[in-house]
Amino acid sequence: MSEPSRPAAASTPFDRGHTDDLMTFLAVSPSPYHAVANAAERLEKAGFRQVDETDAWDGTSGGKYVTRGGAIVAWYVPEGAAPHTPFRIVGAHTDSPNLRVKPLPDAGAHGWRQVAVEIYGGPLLNSWLDRDLGLAGRLTLRDGTTRLVNVDRPLLRVPQLAIHLDRSVGTEGLKLDKQRHSQPIWGLGDDVREGDLISFLEQEAGLAAGSVTGWDLMTHSVEPPAYLGRDRELVAGPRMDNLLSVHAAVAALTAVAGRDLPYIPVLAAFDHEENGSQSDTGADGPLLGSVLERSVFARGGTYEDRARAFAGTVCLSSDTGHAVHPNYAERHDPTHHPRVNGGPLLKVNVNNRYATDGSGRAVFAAACEKADVPFQSFVSNNSMPCGTTIGPITAARHGIRTVDIGVAILSMHSARELCGADDPYLLANALVAFLEN
Repeated sequence: MSEPSRPAAASTPFDRGHTDDLMTFLAVSPSPYHAVANAAERLEKAGFRQVDETDAWDGTSGGKYVTRGGAIVAWYVPEGAAPHTPFRIVGAHTDSPNLRVKPLPDAGAHGWRQVAVEIYGGPLLNSWLDRDLGLAGRLTLRDGTTRLVNVDRPLLRVPQLAIHLDRSVGTEGLKLDKQRHSQPIWGLGDDVREGDLISFLEQEAGLAAGSVTGWDLMTHSVEPPAYLGRDRELVAGPRMDNLLSVHAAVAALTAVAGRDLPYIPVLAAFDHEENGSQSDTGADGPLLGSVLERSVFARGGTYEDRARAFAGTVCLSSDTGHAVHPNYAERHDPTHHPRVNGGPLLKVNVNNRYATDGSGRAVFAAACEKADVPFQSFVSNNSMPCGTTIGPITAARHGIRTVDIGVAILSMHSARELCGADDPYLLANALVAFLEN
């Protein structure tokens, strides 16, 4: 179903101010750990409270959330919710393709000091060339605690080879060796000093020398998100895949918290989607199922209540999708050309790369109709392989109906992606209708 873009109804809570706020969220969330911390801060302001996985949980009503590394699960229990009350879940992921620091990070050659990096996920590697990069992530201290660090200024750069030294670029295109051509420079010097990078980051984080014994660090573009175009109809920025969905889900959950709801609304934002989701913080891990089950049992439920709740549960797996590209329209299905600012996508693949079926389509269509939000359908060209999401994983692992949706963007997996300025708030309004109806 493809409809022309139109504004959300006046009764819906989000407008262009939501997109402004998204840009702020993108800028301050250069890693999954920062995204989780920022989501938790917004939940706290809305009255949610953090619960520890090692504590006994109670069955009280209200908003609660759990964090684990780069993942967060939050839920709101309405007053009087029965143990078998179904859940309405919005699933997303916090990670994005990038360059991540290796265990022995200090490298260099020929008078250049470099940082050894490993490629995470499937980035458009050329988009990281000649771009000012910062460094962010999580430091682990000797006592087992962690500290976030964010060097959000030009620190690193992956320099491209001049065309004069590779004339084949003009005729054969750019060819990059992932190992040899992706290592960024960060200074000058003939000697490689072991521990230099971590010592620098200890100073940046205000930590004592030698206190850091582990790290999960990654590069990010320091160029801030920005409106683009004559009429500012577009937004360019990093990590839209998939912090755009995380941000919309947090906004929707906090908007419905406190209402008299027939379901228990849930946000589940996982790490490691870009490399298969198989981790203790990924969608293929036990985190979501454990939280949902413990919520049922904390309210006095039995296994039968758990089975009833899961049977009535629906999950929207929200991830970015592909808008039709004006320069490569032949790569898209000829009858499905999603446009930016045309509303969120309903993503379909009959080979189960997406989890949507006809009944799931009806659920999403009803939510969009209630919110007065247009939506579009996406299906891949039969000659092109189709990507996948946490949707099929969630459906198979937990046995719950799952629908794949998202926002149409260009330049997916680039260091800097592009979306329509209206689509983020259209998505958020559809999520509100889904969570409360």
